[in-house]
Amino acid sequence: MISTNQFKNGTAIKVDGKRFTVVYFQHVKPGKGGAFVRTKLRNLDTGAVVDKTFRAGEKVENIRTESREMTYLYDDGDLMYFMDTDTYDQIPISKEVVGDAEGYIVPNGTASVLSADGEVVSVDPPPHVDLEVSQTDPGLKGDTATGGSKPATLETGVVVQVPLFVNVGDRVRVDTRSNDYLTRV
Repeated sequence: MISTNQFKNGTAIKVDGKRFTVVYFQHVKPGKGGAFVRTKLRNLDTGAVVDKTFRAGEKVENIRTESREMTYLYDDGDLMYFMDTDTYDQIPISKEVVGDAEGYIVPNGTASVLSADGEVVSVDPPPHVDLEVSQTDPGLKGDTATGGSKPATLETGVVVQVPLFVNVGDRVRVDTRSNDYLTRV
């Protein structure tokens, strides 16, 4: 159990039987009445963000979380296999848990795996990944009056808007948080 006075961004807690991480918190001491803590909490299971207010000094259950850097090995049906880079243990993770991050994880690529109470709850790709363009329309000469862009399908199946000069076979760097093209590599 931890007190609301010990909250930090990233602290994992259990409230009403659900697991959350603290995204934002603020201690408030009004002129009249007792102090309280205003928080934004992210649900570890669904990813939803909720606002919740606690009385100052209120006790909540603490959850032990661990984030590890892992290497993606291969895909087997509904499971993706990751290897812990320190212990070389292989861990199968459901594609439902991986979610949209699947499009940014390539074999032998790294990802950050978050576990809460020994159960994997999320997989986060690195902030930027380099992927090969597998399909895109050719850019037409003189088609740049508006600084145009075109859709490109990358090797993992992710579709990104790229400049007209990018062709099939080029490697591009993509921001995994916003799905934006950054540069050609």
